[in-house]
Amino acid sequence: MSPQWPDGQDLDEFRQHARKFIRGNLREVGPLSLARRALTDEEETVAVRRDREVQRLLWEGGLAGLCVPKEYGGRGLTPAHQELLNLELAGFEFPRRLQIPTFSPCAAVLLDYGTEDQKREHLPAILKGEEVWLQLLSEPSGGSDAAGALTTAERDGEEWVLNGSKIWTTGAWWSDWGLCLARTNWDVPKHRGLTVFILPIRHEGIEMHRIEMLNGNKEFCQEFLSDVRIPDSWRVGDVDDGWSVCTRWMFHERMLFNSPLVTLPVGTTRGNAGLASAYHLARDADRLEDPTALDLAGEAYMLELVNRELHRRLLEGTELGVLPDQIAAVGRLFSATVAMRTTTIAFDLAGPSGGAWSEHNRLSDAGTDFLMRQAPCIGGGTTEMARNVVSERVLGMPRESAPDRGTAFRDVPRGPSN
Repeated sequence: MSPQWPDGQDLDEFRQHARKFIRGNLREVGPLSLARRALTDEEETVAVRRDREVQRLLWEGGLAGLCVPKEYGGRGLTPAHQELLNLELAGFEFPRRLQIPTFSPCAAVLLDYGTEDQKREHLPAILKGEEVWLQLLSEPSGGSDAAGALTTAERDGEEWVLNGSKIWTTGAWWSDWGLCLARTNWDVPKHRGLTVFILPIRHEGIEMHRIEMLNGNKEFCQEFLSDVRIPDSWRVGDVDDGWSVCTRWMFHERMLFNSPLVTLPVGTTRGNAGLASAYHLARDADRLEDPTALDLAGEAYMLELVNRELHRRLLEGTELGVLPDQIAAVGRLFSATVAMRTTTIAFDLAGPSGGAWSEHNRLSDAGTDFLMRQAPCIGGGTTEMARNVVSERVLGMPRESAPDRGTAFRDVPRGPSN
């Protein structure tokens, strides 16, 4: 433990400590958005390095892993402490790239299903910024159907041999470890033959390709696994019971930035038009006296507020056991809708400068973000899937028909391989 860590759980004492530490150690920044503009590899490398440094600073100051048990390097405090930290961080830098998916869902899954050795090895390293994690989940053939994984893991004594491909892995080229879902049994229905492993992304047999998106960003990657050998000690959960792990994995993914494990300064938006961002956009577009612009800024603030309070309610309900884990799909659906709408608001505020520009600035970035506005409705499982979860598993409506239900996965018809 660092000698700077305050004792006790008094919220006022904690808040004063957090405020003093943040102002004494972190840089002030303007309004923050999670919409990521395209950076050169050199710029991204510098930014990732700084995120790791900031994460280390937070850990040394007793402000990392507030809801992680002490035995794994955390503070063992409450979500209320994390909320206070998020308030005090408003207007200051934070390790943005290290939050999703490193803390949620990856660290959360390790806490839920990891072995004691896995937790003690990896969680402290995550809290110190030494390990950045990703999720090797989506596949080129499966879209959002995670249970349709074709990546295989075959047992060879005390080792497993993995072959297949994963795609849409955020920040894989600058990450260290990942959670990987693989098929270990083809003779049972698809949900029953899966197993989860942890995997170092630089391991022998892994080839990585970068994917350029519409806005020029190359953070997404595709990995090809060829005879990747890993020890059984890197398995998470029981063999062929990976869907049990995956169900909780999906819960954490749907909660995303609203997880008590995640640090996110209040006012940071998933789109690009929280109240502070909307104000700066209206100012740059010379629209502070425009009633339409003020209405748009008010809508952005309302959506930001409702989204935050909705997730607070969902988190409290699941922690108390009065709401099922599947209720996270409600938050997932609303958050994605809000992100899409606030990105559109930002574009509307930018006006003509968001549609045509000669130089990059806040207004032109709003135009580029607008081209990517549907991304939050796709990444992390589509909003259509979230609607299915809400209807079937929250409201109890009849399940959608599935021709592969109850069929051994090897007998499920599939199209020709690419």
